[in-house]
Amino acid sequence: MCIFKGEGFNDYMNQLRFYIYIVLAIFSNACDDAKQNVTVVSPTPAPVVILVSPPFAGTIFLDPNIITKDDPTSFKSLIATGQGSRLMFDRRVNNWTTVNAFLFLVTFDDGLSTEVQVNPEFITSELAQVEAQKYAVEIGRLPKSLRKNVETVWIHKGVQPFGGENKNILIHIGQADLYVRDGILEETLVHEASHTSLDATHAASSGWVDAQRKDPTFISTYARDNPTREDLAETFLLYLAVTHRKDRISSALEKTVTATIPNRINYLNSQSWDLHPFK
Repeated sequence: MCIFKGEGFNDYMNQLRFYIYIVLAIFSNACDDAKQNVTVVSPTPAPVVILVSPPFAGTIFLDPNIITKDDPTSFKSLIATGQGSRLMFDRRVNNWTTVNAFLFLVTFDDGLSTEVQVNPEFITSELAQVEAQKYAVEIGRLPKSLRKNVETVWIHKGVQPFGGENKNILIHIGQADLYVRDGILEETLVHEASHTSLDATHAASSGWVDAQRKDPTFISTYARDNPTREDLAETFLLYLAVTHRKDRISSALEKTVTATIPNRINYLNSQSWDLHPFK
């Protein structure tokens, strides 16, 4: 072990302190230069993606008072015209069938008419006529713009969903009874007639697609999952509700609809609808 003593030791310590001071001074200057040449970037938060879910699953179930059996109908007359071979779609077999249908000519007070074709399973013309008239009266409550392309109505037994398109409305009376029980028969007919009379012109139009793009989301998950096929039909019923039946729906429903699909409502407002006898 070596131990420094006396003046030599003190000289050594003084030199050591000097060299340490020099090294620290050089290091400090280097750090200052580095700080001047470094741009401090604050961390940028990752973008937040907000997925807006549709407020409803489907729209026909939301309010049974948008159209009711007490509202006016444009139904004018029904005439039995016998039986004839007709090609009809039947959901019970999920296929087209040709049957010797009971036929009825229905006229409305605004100049429109339709042929109601009733499955021969109803046995007699009289029983078929009861069904034909029942649904003709209800279809007559729809706005004229929804009835304009309804050239035929198919009526079958069975609990199967209604249908639109094909210039037609498809009715299964077992399902209709369930809709009547829930008070939404007329609302369902609005949905299906929207397919029949509006889809071809509006569902893929540039104005409608632009409104879809601008709105926060779809009005229902059914519309979202089927944006070309179901969005217009899901929307039109609530468009009628918030523009012409505000007194029949809750303020909460009105606010939800107008906040969710304002651009779709503006698009529909820009069209020249004939709403007789609805309005």
